[in-house]
Amino acid sequence: MLKKMLGIAPQLENDGSYIPSKIALKLATVKKTDYKSEPYQKYEGNKSKILVLFTEQQTMKMQNGTLFSTGNHPVEALVPMLHLQNAGFEFEIYTPTGKPVVFEMWAFPSKDNEVLAIYNELKLKFEKPNSLQGFVTNTENLAANYAAVFIPGGHGAMLGIPEDENVGRTLNWAHENNLYTISICHGPGALLATTLKNKSFIYEGYKMAVFPDSVDKMTPKIGYLPGQMPHGLSEKLKSLGANVVNTKADNTVCIDRNLITGASPLASNQLGKLAANTLLKAN
Repeated sequence: MLKKMLGIAPQLENDGSYIPSKIALKLATVKKTDYKSEPYQKYEGNKSKILVLFTEQQTMKMQNGTLFSTGNHPVEALVPMLHLQNAGFEFEIYTPTGKPVVFEMWAFPSKDNEVLAIYNELKLKFEKPNSLQGFVTNTENLAANYAAVFIPGGHGAMLGIPEDENVGRTLNWAHENNLYTISICHGPGALLATTLKNKSFIYEGYKMAVFPDSVDKMTPKIGYLPGQMPHGLSEKLKSLGANVVNTKADNTVCIDRNLITGASPLASNQLGKLAANTLLKAN
C-alpha cells in the first residue's frame, strides 16, 4: 500500500501483468525523443534492405512469479529506423513465427511526431510481419540485397529470440556474408542464439554495448520491473567472451567489425546515426 501511495508500485493490467510504476515511467520514458534528422546522402545501391527482427511475445515471468508486460521498446526500434530510412534503406519486418510485433506501448513517445509517423507508416507490417522460419529456408543469394540485420531492444527481445535456432541461423548468415548486425539494450540477447546446439559464440572477443544486469537488478526498487529478471544478459555475454564496454544504462554506442550496438534507450539516436553512416560508407 505504501509503495502504491508513493507511486513506486508496478501497475496491474487487466490481463494480470504489470507495467512500470508511475514514478518509473516518469524517470525512464519520454514523451519526445532526442531524434534529429541528419542530411544523409541517400543510398541508391542494390544492398538496400535491412532485416528487422522483433519479438512476438509480451509477458516475461519474473523470479517472484509476477508477469512483466513487455515487448520491443518503441524508441530503441523506431529512432534508429528513422535514421536508416532517411539514409535510403528499407525494412523487411520479421518475427520468429510471423505473429504480430509486440511493443512496450507504455514507453511510446506520444508527442514525437517523427516517431509516430514511421510507426504509422509501418503499422501494417508490424501487424502482419514475415516469419523468420520462412526466411532461413531460402537465404541463398539473398545477401546481395541486404545491408544489415537489426534487432531492437526492450526486455521482450529476451523472450523467444535467444533460444530460437532460426535466429542463430540468420545471424550466422549475416556474419558469413559480411553484413552488419545492429542491436541495442537487451537486443544483444539474440546473439546468444549463435551458441545453440553447442556451437561456438561467433562474437567472442567483440566489444559491445549492452544493458547492464546491475541496473536490471536495481529497477524493481522503483517499480520499473515487478520482480527480479528470470536471468541476466550482460554477464552471460561476458562469460562467452564478449567485451561489454559500458557499466551504465547510458548513451554508449560501439562498433566492432560488423557489430554495431547501443547500451540503452538513451543510445537510440546515436546508434541510428552510427549505423546509417556506417552502412552508407560500407555499401
